Amino acid sequence: MQFDTKIAVVIRSDLQAWQKLNVASFLTSGIAAAFPDCIGEPYEDASGTKYLALIGQPILIYGADGPALSRALDRALTRGVKPAVFTEDMFKTTHDAANREAVRAVARTDLDLVGIAMRAERKVIDKVVDGLKFHS
Repeated sequence: MQFDTKIAVVIRSDLQAWQKLNVASFLTSGIAAAFPDCIGEPYEDASGTKYLALIGQPILIYGADGPALSRALDRALTRGVKPAVFTEDMFKTTHDAANREAVRAVARTDLDLVGIAMRAERKVIDKVVDGLKFHS
């Protein structure tokens, strides 16, 4: 199945495994919150047990170093794509309001990005992530 939109998550490659998983989880929650239409129907198994709905399209995860993350952010913003961001400072906070304050305290060009996520038309996302490799 071909989707008109694409979801991409870009995560800094030098993070510890738990940090990568944490960042990916938080960033995809931003996509789900901003684009409720990307959520599929709830699941149910043959026994009738009900499960939560998931994002209903593939999520492509890329790896990048700090400069490549900043470049991808700039490309996204230039193309009118509003991304979710996760910064190094957010690892030091303990709640959502503190996360927002950590981002608000730093100018965009100085953000120590560890991840971004975005959803947009396929061709737009392809231009934003051009040159990046899938995370391994």
